[in-house]
Amino acid sequence: MRIATYNVNSITARLPRLLAWLESSGTDVLCIQETKCTAEQFPAEALREAGYESAVNATGRWNGVALLSRVGLTDVVSGLPGGPEYEGVQEPRAISATCGPLRLWSVYVPNGREVEHDHYTYKLAWLEALRKAVAADAAGTRPFAVLGDFNVAPTDEDVWDPALFAGATHVTPAERAALAALEGEGLGEVLPRPLKYDRAYTFWDYRELRFPKNKGMRIDLTFGNPAFTAAVKDSYVDREERKGKGASDHAPVVVDLDLDL
Repeated sequence: MRIATYNVNSITARLPRLLAWLESSGTDVLCIQETKCTAEQFPAEALREAGYESAVNATGRWNGVALLSRVGLTDVVSGLPGGPEYEGVQEPRAISATCGPLRLWSVYVPNGREVEHDHYTYKLAWLEALRKAVAADAAGTRPFAVLGDFNVAPTDEDVWDPALFAGATHVTPAERAALAALEGEGLGEVLPRPLKYDRAYTFWDYRELRFPKNKGMRIDLTFGNPAFTAAVKDSYVDREERKGKGASDHAPVVVDLDLDL
């Protein structure tokens, strides 16, 4: 069974590439972030024609998450239970569902903007709410994972130049402690193996030729419970999908599992 997480940075802009990638990669379940559309604008019919059911939590031009599955899609929970609001709104940043033998969450963690910004406080509160929300699924015997764009680089090795990020979001001790707290609920990180470079980055800014120079970050992550991590056969960043015209600024992260459908 093959699952993946992918920040598409606008599903309408990326749809032709996404459909081609789904076919070529043989992905069974895909966690999507940054749909940047309303639920009504989400291309569910085109994805259905490609063999995928959709569950989407999206409200407009920012944020938005979804789950695509060709192995079943039930017990959908849209939103983050107990999640904080930002400027009076609970943003569409989480969705979960049962997909065949798995229970999965697709999440898009707030960016944080700057350490002194209210958005950073919101980010930490959101991560704490996520920890509480996934605790029951994490403790279960069914394979469970939370995947997505966490907007946190777990270690200094996960950014191309740690000195440039000093004092900035994505690398602060508080953000990394929030990931450790998530692991404290019994979730282990699934590390992708590098396919071309020593470091398996997942995001490269469009500016300054950062992708060809491999000046990236690893912020798209997978955390699974013991039943999930025991089934992992392989994981890698599909760096090829970041290449070429019309690519997202993220690459898909693929996880292969030894599970019966």
